[in-house]
Amino acid sequence: MKNYTLSVLLAFVLMSCSQKQETKETTSKGFELSQTMIKSIKTAKVENQYVENTYSFYGKISADKNSYIDVFPLVGGNVMSVNVELGDYVKKGQVLATIRSTELAEVQKEVSDARTDLVIAQNNLRVANEMYEGKLNTEKDVREAKSQLQKAMDQMQRSKAVSTVYNVKKGNIYQVVAPISGFIVQKNINKDMQLRSDRSDNIFDVANTSKVWAIVNINESDISKVNIGMKAQVSTLIDPEKIYTGKIDKIFKIIDPETNAMQARVVLDNTNGSLIPESKATIKISSTENSTAIAIPKSALIFDDNKYFVVLLKPFNNAKIQEVKILKQTGDKTFISEGLAENDIVITASQLLIYRSLNE
Repeated sequence: MKNYTLSVLLAFVLMSCSQKQETKETTSKGFELSQTMIKSIKTAKVENQYVENTYSFYGKISADKNSYIDVFPLVGGNVMSVNVELGDYVKKGQVLATIRSTELAEVQKEVSDARTDLVIAQNNLRVANEMYEGKLNTEKDVREAKSQLQKAMDQMQRSKAVSTVYNVKKGNIYQVVAPISGFIVQKNINKDMQLRSDRSDNIFDVANTSKVWAIVNINESDISKVNIGMKAQVSTLIDPEKIYTGKIDKIFKIIDPETNAMQARVVLDNTNGSLIPESKATIKISSTENSTAIAIPKSALIFDDNKYFVVLLKPFNNAKIQEVKILKQTGDKTFISEGLAENDIVITASQLLIYRSLNE
């Protein structure tokens, strides 16, 4: 009987030790991040945000048409020099090209004739006043002389205005100058070219690109989704990682019969000149719903076994795997319907390594 009691007691002690060992193993199972790993990860706080809808469209970067000027020659003639090339930046008033034109001879003659007529009219008025003081003519003669002087002055003013418009210089030289500061985006002129006086084509296009347009091509089926004021994110093939932000400020209510698309416009700041007109662009347009949901960065998600997971960063640098249910994905943001609470901390970089370690 004594031996039986001792056996039972020994079995109880062994069982107790086994349970303690099992409890210890279960409690210790987890993943405490090292200081090195803490430095390598990135985290984001879980927030409750308004649900967004995002639509992606293709388009292009265009110069601001309100700051885009066609430059036409006012006269025909022989092109003596062209001082700029395509893509050059020019300042307002800078000489772009010089043209020798016989048409300017007539303009110069008009200025010369007007100047001569003005001198004659001034002398006639002086003589008329002297004769009137000497009782040799009438007041009517003086008024007539004043009238002729006014006509000569008006003609001189008109001639000078025409000469200024044509930038007339000595030697019948016409200077083509930049009407605004900007880039030469089109050039249809070369040295020694003969320009006809009845030419209807422009010789330069100058565009101020401190602001540019992102032109969005919207398919007919998506027209109802786009409204003025919607936020837009624009990226180009030149630098896909660089995101430019703006808003839809105009919708052109015309469908292009060739593309079956309607266009919308986003005005973008381009002070640094990184956006180049005619470059291809991807435009993501988003709108906000009235409902809210838990939101996390898309980069925090892990897809495994047909399920979505995140790695939570808990107090004392502990990591935990949490399954989540996705409500909606929009751009770089994911809205969650189940699995997370506001102010949770999710790991957004190096979380896959932690996830695998926790699953070992």
